Amino acid sequence: MKIMLVCSVCGSQSFIDKAVLWDELSTQWQLSPEERRYIDRQQGTACIACGANLRSIALADAIRSAFGTPLLLNEFVATVEAKNLSVLEINEAGLLSPTFRTLPKHTLAMYPAIDIHALPYSSNQFDLVIHSDTLEHVAQPVAALAECRRVTRPGGWLCFTIPTVVGRLTRSRDGLKKSFHGDANVSSDDWIVHTEFGADMWCAVLRAGYSACTIHSVEFPAALAISAQK
Repeated sequence: MKIMLVCSVCGSQSFIDKAVLWDELSTQWQLSPEERRYIDRQQGTACIACGANLRSIALADAIRSAFGTPLLLNEFVATVEAKNLSVLEINEAGLLSPTFRTLPKHTLAMYPAIDIHALPYSSNQFDLVIHSDTLEHVAQPVAALAECRRVTRPGGWLCFTIPTVVGRLTRSRDGLKKSFHGDANVSSDDWIVHTEFGADMWCAVLRAGYSACTIHSVEFPAALAISAQK
């Protein structure tokens, strides 16, 4: 039985599908037709009402779960609890960014001004650190996650997404032809992919110093998000 898809950002049940992958990228990543289908779902299936795609909805679910709220994300950010949270958003988390910007203690750290490998913030500063489809673009993903952990206060949370091909293991693209995400016409090194994440993507979280992590699924295997508590 097919489960009705509900947007955990705004509550809408109306979605639109759009293919976002292009042939060259699919060939570079050696994607099967099924893998290409569900990655297109992850990136291109979006809520008609608020525009959040499936990966953003998975990220919203990870955040809601971390703070134990049954509220939609748009409702949660209006609460006193959320307004008291110190939140670090590393690069813009897609169409969730406008929602996060409503929080009074929100900080946006954008590349290239700020390097995720060396965050210019004090240790134990933030209640929540967020990034979405950023980790595959950084040279040292474990070091980047360790930096996220450093700036998170004890008991605080890291919530993030990464594109994941669940039928294989993670591999570095070092030595392979340069591959870029974002747009078929973009070839700037700012968009280069250093790591293709697979079913063992959770290992990077534990290697970074977290003792546990949770994988949240909105639609497996298309829409996954990870949360980890310090």
